[in-house]
Amino acid sequence: MAKTFEKAVTGFNHNIKHKGKVYHVQTEDSGVNNPHIITHLFVGGNILASKKTSYADILNAENLAEVVRELMEEQHKEMLRNLINGVYDNYESTVRSYQPGQLATDAEAAAAPKLQPIAAPRPVPPPPPPAVAAPFVVPPEVAAARALKEKPRINEVGVETLFGEDLISEKSLDEVILSYLASEGEPS
Repeated sequence: MAKTFEKAVTGFNHNIKHKGKVYHVQTEDSGVNNPHIITHLFVGGNILASKKTSYADILNAENLAEVVRELMEEQHKEMLRNLINGVYDNYESTVRSYQPGQLATDAEAAAAPKLQPIAAPRPVPPPPPPAVAAPFVVPPEVAAARALKEKPRINEVGVETLFGEDLISEKSLDEVILSYLASEGEPS
């Protein structure tokens, strides 16, 4: 009888800077009940590329968890290699992407395509025309961001941000802890 695993194998997440932009590569396993591995490449919150691989044909493998982990690693590395080798360089030229915390300008928001309502199951008479055009309603999260007292800062990519990128470091966790412990005895 083959050994199987009940839960999905833990996935991988990597941020990589390429041509001045930060990309996020995420690989996940859906587990034996839905046996596939999926890798997404994100930029600015948008999925730029995806790859999905089924492993339904190897569910009876003796060391399934190890085999799935190897498949995940290879698929994740393939997405990273493709990014670095420029495979996706032209994909994002037609899509506007935003960095975390960055808001669209009023002109960009006005130019964005408007969502069409879903058709009702039976005909509904149209409402009477309004006497005055209804004002554009700003989503609450956009209104809250616009009302912030602290204005967004420009990060190293040249993008406005409200998040703490300045807290992210290239140091390892051990180096950060040692640095903190060393400064604890110093007067402020």
